[in-house]
Amino acid sequence: MLELIDRFGYLGIAGVVFVESFGIPAPGETVIIAGAAYAGRGHLDIVVVAVVAFLAAVAGDSLGYLIGRRGGRRLVHRFGRYVRLTPERLERLEGFMTRHGARIVVVARFVEGLRQFNGIVAGMGRMRFPHFLTWNALGAALWVGLWSTAAYLAGDHIEEIASALSRYVVVVAVVAVAVGLLIYLRRRRHRAPTHPTK
Repeated sequence: MLELIDRFGYLGIAGVVFVESFGIPAPGETVIIAGAAYAGRGHLDIVVVAVVAFLAAVAGDSLGYLIGRRGGRRLVHRFGRYVRLTPERLERLEGFMTRHGARIVVVARFVEGLRQFNGIVAGMGRMRFPHFLTWNALGAALWVGLWSTAAYLAGDHIEEIASALSRYVVVVAVVAVAVGLLIYLRRRRHRAPTHPTK
């Protein structure tokens, strides 16, 4: 990432974030962190890094929306395998977004998989574009703001922080899965029909 930013500067950050936002696997989050850390060392302007990443994220998701709206399921089924969007995965994403509504567009920015394809799925689902654009811009602002601010403030300590956090990723993942499983089982138990006793 640092080599990419060294060579292309803000354009490199914008390019990676843009292509990730319409479905091409790319390290958008990582390039924002690297760009902000670079700004923390005085090589770039942090405000420009954040603005460029925000605009690229919104533009990329908007292109994804257009792809989903115009090309629809036929296009995704034909080319989806090249960007790890299988028909089964598409169905799961569609179901998730249908259940949770437009607000999930904000949350999608922070979830790997949803971040890359939420524009495409929203377009396929015929979500109104102004509605999508509003929530998409909010999600992009929060996502870019979080990572650019955190990495900028970390400055030269970004590598040590990332190393320390990586030790706890497995623990956090296990706890998150356990909590999710408990919530699922509790809801399932409450939904189970009660049979009257004779």
